[in-house]
Amino acid sequence: MLLDEQEQFLSYNGEVLVFQLSKPLEGEADKTMNLCVRRMVFNRDTKLFVQKSSGLFSMRASHSKIQIICCSCATDSRTGIILPCILIKKKKRNNVVKYLLLLLHSSNQFEQSFHFKLDYELKEDIRLFTGPSVLWRHANELFYISSDTCTVLSAPVQLSSVVWTGEIENEGTVVLGIRTAWLSETEDEGELSTSDRAIWGSEFFGYAVAAQKMLTVTCFMPHAYSRVVSSVCVCKNGILKKQLRISLVAVTHKNQLIWFQDGLPNGVCELPYEKPCSVKTAVTSNNDLLFIVSFASGNICAVQRRDTLQVASKWQKVKSVLVDDFIGSGSEQLLLLFQDDSNTDLLSTFEITDLGEVSYASGINYKHDVPATEGLQENGLLTVKALETRLQAGYTSVRELQQHLELKKKVILESCRALIDLVEERTHILPTAKEEGLVSLWDDVENRPHSLSEETLASNVPEHFVEKLWQRVVGDSLVVGVKLTESFYLSLSDVSLSLVMDQDFPSISPIIECRNKIIKLNKAFPALTVSLCQIEPPQKKMKLDLHSKNALKEEFPERCSKVHRDGAKTVIAVTSLSPLLAFHRVCCVVLLHAKMQKHQNGSLQESKRIAVLCGKFFLSLEDISDGKYSVKLLRDNSYCTGSMEDIFAVLAVSLRFSFQIMSSNCTLTPVNSWLLREMECTPFKECRDNRFCHKAGNVCGTIFNWTLKNPFEGVLTLFCRNLTALFQCLHSLTRVLPPSCDVKLLRSGSKGVLTEQLALALEKEMLTLRSSFFSKKTKAENSLTWANEPGKKIEDVPVASLLDSEEGVQQFRKKLQNEREESVLSMNQTMNGALYQEVALKIAEAQLSSDMIVWRLSKS
Repeated sequence: MLLDEQEQFLSYNGEVLVFQLSKPLEGEADKTMNLCVRRMVFNRDTKLFVQKSSGLFSMRASHSKIQIICCSCATDSRTGIILPCILIKKKKRNNVVKYLLLLLHSSNQFEQSFHFKLDYELKEDIRLFTGPSVLWRHANELFYISSDTCTVLSAPVQLSSVVWTGEIENEGTVVLGIRTAWLSETEDEGELSTSDRAIWGSEFFGYAVAAQKMLTVTCFMPHAYSRVVSSVCVCKNGILKKQLRISLVAVTHKNQLIWFQDGLPNGVCELPYEKPCSVKTAVTSNNDLLFIVSFASGNICAVQRRDTLQVASKWQKVKSVLVDDFIGSGSEQLLLLFQDDSNTDLLSTFEITDLGEVSYASGINYKHDVPATEGLQENGLLTVKALETRLQAGYTSVRELQQHLELKKKVILESCRALIDLVEERTHILPTAKEEGLVSLWDDVENRPHSLSEETLASNVPEHFVEKLWQRVVGDSLVVGVKLTESFYLSLSDVSLSLVMDQDFPSISPIIECRNKIIKLNKAFPALTVSLCQIEPPQKKMKLDLHSKNALKEEFPERCSKVHRDGAKTVIAVTSLSPLLAFHRVCCVVLLHAKMQKHQNGSLQESKRIAVLCGKFFLSLEDISDGKYSVKLLRDNSYCTGSMEDIFAVLAVSLRFSFQIMSSNCTLTPVNSWLLREMECTPFKECRDNRFCHKAGNVCGTIFNWTLKNPFEGVLTLFCRNLTALFQCLHSLTRVLPPSCDVKLLRSGSKGVLTEQLALALEKEMLTLRSSFFSKKTKAENSLTWANEPGKKIEDVPVASLLDSEEGVQQFRKKLQNEREESVLSMNQTMNGALYQEVALKIAEAQLSSDMIVWRLSKS
């Protein structure tokens, strides 16, 4: 611009600096050019920009053309303070161009940092950076000059554009640019054919100005984007584990904004306008990161990054956009200066926003036209501050909860290690509660009664009590079975298994989650499958204790007498296989938990909980791949061959359903034909009433048991892998049954038996409550005596005889007074923590038994 007015805008510490070159006066012999600066601040009362201060710098303008090239903020290497910098061009005769770099201090005084002369004009990729220094591109070469050297230097690179200049940790000022792809002498031609650079013909490069060295740019962007990227903004950089980590955004000629994380694209957003030329960032009051994209047409858009990149707002006819804290709120806002031909002052048409609670625009008289706007905005700011305080309090609560969970995890892992040491008969010393920062919930007493939940290693367990320990893999389930000796099993009740990993993994609990089943199989009817997780209400967390085998006989009176002894001695645990395979090879310890019953004088005494080591087994991915633990149920002529362990494994992982089939006018002979022909079933040799389905498809592996009560009524029991197989079987069955047949799903237990059991359970619960609270005699109850006769207990005396005389009335009063004291003392009885724990467990056990029967009754 030839000796004409021109303006440049720069934000600095919340102020707007307006740099202006004034036109020289005509006719003056000594022509000068004045560079003026005005410091403008935003007044929150009037909602307008007002001038804070100003400064002036004079330059001779004789036979020269003066122009502001660019302005930016850069660090002064002498003091480390960031100051506004202005690059001025003075074009003289003979095509000599002189450039001045000026610094603006807080006193509004200009300082000439350095100057240099060139025989060409700066036009492409001009950047100001730390020093202060000036960098530019000319004839595909990179040049720079700083205040330290005052000499123009060139970088040994050929480039087509500069896309970013800034500070990188441990590298100083870095220039990121694009150049034509080339190979060094150390690279062979074989790499060229597969190189990303060779495919696209261009590549990114990084150049450290201070160290004068090339940098590896794979952590910035792939070379494939070098043909389309026009501008870059590095949002975050740092060193992690001796690796440079970079987060940046780039705008492309394809009208896209792309987010890159450590050299890989992590998100993309389509821009609303064409020809994006620059991008900058802003952090708003909500800690939202905004990307402000400028376009060649003068349009602006803001892209928000939350879950995805999306355009949050856009503006048109924008002269300039600045980012700073203009209202003094502690966060950044956008200042949009709009083009207005009717007004020469560009700061008269503006908008300040952070796309949140802050929004100011010119042309609105906040003081008169809209008096409530300021109050509403202030209230909005106060609300946001209150919400931020609540958020911080919530974060503190979450952190405390995390610390509590870490402590809980530490206690659980220490308990698991103690359990393993106990099973392996090793000495394990647990840390005290005080050392762990814990507080005991019970009173410390010397003779604490045995808790119902405690388990101890049995000392009177026979040496050979396990006949066989076996494993099978069925689908994604691991089935572990323990076959006990008959004499040992008959002395147990409430039997279950647990699996413990023998390896010590610091961050993983060694206890393997599994479910237990006791499968009782006989040749006539294998329908009894007791699963502790199926007969127990899902809302209850405590396991119900079945104190004796009589409990099972009461629940299933018709079936228990038919159970084969050999089947009743096998206890099975089922767990998920895939988590164990993550360790490739794992060793598991099998523990048996039960109540050992004590018989004395022909009566059952109180049982004691025990934990017995049954053995170990190794599980590896190689063994499973080789089919070592696979179930082998094959068809051999008219039978299905397989071991009892294979049958138990299939039954353990299957879902059991029983259906009552009744026909009023025809026999049920089609069911047998359907099993043999349609379902291709063959009976087991060990139990021939149980038939294995060999039909191809989802129903393969289903086990059927068909029992006829009479020619017109029977029970069909299915053990299937999932509900889909069940529906397919029922659909196939209904096509062969007569239309008059009635099929009904049977629940476990009849209503009559369950109702009688509920009455007995409620009676037991009531007796437990009464005995727990009224059986203990206090000292006060046993020490109440007559006041006039020490040592003599109160005797029952007829009331009529006491009221006949004055002495009798006094005696009757004393009797009432003693009874009242006795009642008060009995209502204020105390007990220690151990006794209370014992009483609470007995009551909970009784209540759980009745609740379970009520739940089963609701399902029947």
